[in-house]
Amino acid sequence: MLVRRVDVRPADVVFLKGILEASEGLGTIFAERGGELVVAAPPDREKDLVELLDDLVREIDARVHPEVEAGRDR
Repeated sequence: MLVRRVDVRPADVVFLKGILEASEGLGTIFAERGGELVVAAPPDREKDLVELLDDLVREIDARVHPEVEAGRDR
């Protein structure tokens, strides 16, 4: 499973959730707190996820955290 931490404005959480739901099978979203999110996707959808996150950075000023290596703290 691919996991990315993403920060958006709290008002954009529903927008992002709607995009993921409309992108059948792309991934799912978990809210940690406010606009602090975790997006999880199957490994075979990595290219699609990266494209989506790049678009969100441009369109709604989302912040995508660098990947964290397995076994390391955030």
